[in-house]
Amino acid sequence: MPLRFRFTLGETRRSTETHRRAFYSRVVLMWINGAFGSGKTQTAFELHRRIAGSHVADPELIGFAIQKTLPAAARGDFQDRPQWRAAVVATLIDAVRANPDGPVLVPMTLVEAAYFDEVMGGLAAAGVDVRHFALIASPETLRRRLQTRSGYWVGRAVGREETWGIAQITRCVTALATDRFAEHVDTDDRAIDDVVEDVAARAGVPLTAPKLGPVRYQFRRAAVGIRHVRL
Repeated sequence: MPLRFRFTLGETRRSTETHRRAFYSRVVLMWINGAFGSGKTQTAFELHRRIAGSHVADPELIGFAIQKTLPAAARGDFQDRPQWRAAVVATLIDAVRANPDGPVLVPMTLVEAAYFDEVMGGLAAAGVDVRHFALIASPETLRRRLQTRSGYWVGRAVGREETWGIAQITRCVTALATDRFAEHVDTDDRAIDDVVEDVAARAGVPLTAPKLGPVRYQFRRAAVGIRHVRL
């Protein structure tokens, strides 16, 4: 005869809350912050390749969706819109819940202090274990990296000499240098593999795949870069 279990409403609620806490205790969301050109996207996708069960979630896509619903004159910076920040928090919570086998990796520049506190606070309030890393580089390094991207040359070809990222260098570097945006990871004169291993070690997340050889790495890096051209 099968065993039957009966729970009171209070016991059910306690069991659900215990399960929720246990679930989040083994989940990590790794936010990869940094100025444009710091290597956020390359770092996130290489972490994704090397960490079993990981998932990349890009909040920029939410911003683009909001912009496309608005007239051109009303678009501006989507981070200024409360609905973007609320949607990012809600969507990342869903991503964490749907991906219990590995960390959710979030490559996104977020340097406005109030917005940063709102998003990080919202995730923390939901019990999400957020590990934040700011990739740091000098303005000269950032400008050099941005000017070697495919998007920079496409922008020049269509008459947009200075990309959005280059225009934001000073603002981003100044903000990210403050203690609010720790943990800082220096990327000047460092290969992506070195940065990836540093970030993973600090987060306490094991890398389960080896480095790529030089040729395969360059092909993969180019493919990731082309998929994420921003003008």
